[in-house]
Amino acid sequence: MFERFTKDARAVVLDAVGHAERSHAATVDEEHLLLALLDREASRAAFALASLGAAGRRDSMERALAEARRRGGLSRAETEALSDLGIDMAEVVSRVEATHGAGALEPARGKGGRGGWFSGHRPFTRGAKDLLTQALRVAVAHHDRHIGDEHLLLALTARPGIVAEVLADHGVTYEAVERVLWGGGGAASAD
Repeated sequence: MFERFTKDARAVVLDAVGHAERSHAATVDEEHLLLALLDREASRAAFALASLGAAGRRDSMERALAEARRRGGLSRAETEALSDLGIDMAEVVSRVEATHGAGALEPARGKGGRGGWFSGHRPFTRGAKDLLTQALRVAVAHHDRHIGDEHLLLALTARPGIVAEVLADHGVTYEAVERVLWGGGGAASAD
């Protein structure tokens, strides 16, 4: 499938690996793909992010992603569902961190996993692989022959989870990106 990626989309994937390496993550995930998209300039995804006012809000997005990692990777919807069951995640995080240290619920960095940082190879998580497949579906829905970084951005907004939540909080939704790039008359969501 990688041969169908444009130069910009390939750069996003390679930059995501770089983000994973710099953060000592054992795997490349959707968060790394988002950070790589935020690095882009002069591409369709960069244009969409700038048009929606998100390009200059990287620090805010990184803080939101860090807070989600601190909650053990739970989205606000998941946190609210637990709250409905009487489980206060803020209290859980506080107690775990009091016992085990700050960031104790964050995914392990720099250790284990297949390959990990020891071998220099970082495999993509199931979610990241599914995102790349979703980007292909988005490209096909738009009758595009190649997968561009705009398709990766759309796929990030279409998938449930932390990254889509952070993007939506910053005004970047599937519908908003569609409107910016295709004038609102684009293809239906490719779920």
